[in-house]
Amino acid sequence: MSTYRLTKSRYIGYSLGAVGTAGFGTVPGLVLAIYLTNTLGVAAGLASLVVLLPKLWDVFFLPYVGNLSDRSVAKHGSRTRFLVIGAIGMLISFPLMFAVPAGTSSGVAAAWVLLAFMLAASVFAYFQVPYIALAAEITDSPPERTSLMSWRVCLQVVGILLFGVGAPFLVTALPNANEGYLFMGVVVGALICLGMLACWLVVRHLKRYVTESTTEDHSLARQFRVAWQARAFRLLLGAFVVQALGAGAVLAAAPYFSTYILGVKDFGIVFGVLLVPAVIFMPMWSYVGHRMGKRRGFVLASCLFILGLLGSLAASFVPLVAALVLIAVTSVGYAGMQMFPLAMLPDTIDDDATRTGEQRAGAFTGVWTAGETAAFAIGPALVLLVLAVTGYISTTSDETVTQPGSAILGVHLAFSVLPAALVALSIPLALRYPLREETLAHASGR
Repeated sequence: MSTYRLTKSRYIGYSLGAVGTAGFGTVPGLVLAIYLTNTLGVAAGLASLVVLLPKLWDVFFLPYVGNLSDRSVAKHGSRTRFLVIGAIGMLISFPLMFAVPAGTSSGVAAAWVLLAFMLAASVFAYFQVPYIALAAEITDSPPERTSLMSWRVCLQVVGILLFGVGAPFLVTALPNANEGYLFMGVVVGALICLGMLACWLVVRHLKRYVTESTTEDHSLARQFRVAWQARAFRLLLGAFVVQALGAGAVLAAAPYFSTYILGVKDFGIVFGVLLVPAVIFMPMWSYVGHRMGKRRGFVLASCLFILGLLGSLAASFVPLVAALVLIAVTSVGYAGMQMFPLAMLPDTIDDDATRTGEQRAGAFTGVWTAGETAAFAIGPALVLLVLAVTGYISTTSDETVTQPGSAILGVHLAFSVLPAALVALSIPLALRYPLREETLAHASGR
């Protein structure tokens, strides 16, 4: 029988960190592309490199942070000090991405954002990697991890909703676009920091249920090798990364879809429709996970996400309300796509620890977060490349142009077809995921 050790307050305390991570995961993905193309005048092709390169750097940097946090556990018995470093760092680094002075040339503006984004992404890694690893340490019960991830994803989606709707509103709070983006960056950076610090205040006191590592070899190369050799982790990571590509594309394409397809200039409203149903239906996915199993729930949520995206192809021909309903279907599927992989990840870490007698959560979560980061960077970059190929015209904040029909088609492809195809590719990987709830319970003696 499973032993439940986490109280509701501890669920919430841990999950407050996801509110902070939601800010960094959402705001750059939502507004950075359109900030570059429609305020700074950076061409879509160049903008795609600006949003991509810092995240590709993180593919190598995130596992390094995982390596450092594993060393900290081996030496000090805790990795929570990294959470504070990430929190304070975000307060300083996040606003820099949106602090480009008015009148800066497009080339210099692109370089500014590139360097600032790289700094912010590196700082964020110090919170994100240890934060994910802690889920495998503060409980050893697979059912409890499902509940923990349900709380985490619920608060994460709430955070995504607040930041996704609030960030565009803050930008328009000031009459000048450049000042509006800087104001938004300062406010969002402060809120991210507060969410991360609140999480740290709770988790630093929680007992750890971990298997002590029996090896002194913490080399980075070994961390990659260990994580990749775990079949369950490898399959889950593959499915999750491909889906993150699709989700990142939807996020980046949403402002363009709202503006040019739905005719809604305040894209925060459409983004709200993308997220509110996810919050409402999160308890449903938790119930599905307990009744049907995580793997089946994961596949079901993915199919629902695809259905909603393909339905949104009709947005140009149906009333606005009907188009928003189709987007809401996508939102319901997205909630499950977020919850189930995060609930399954600690199971893969626990399975590896049971088989090997070593605790290597940092190695797994470093590789996991690197894959997620790269996917959420490549997704927006693919959107910008689609727009560049289809003739999208970039502007500064004081210019107005009419986009060609080919660019409008490109927006449709970027928001609907591209992410639907990517998520469809993840389903065969998810179906091969080998761990089941009953197997995990038997292996751990619960």
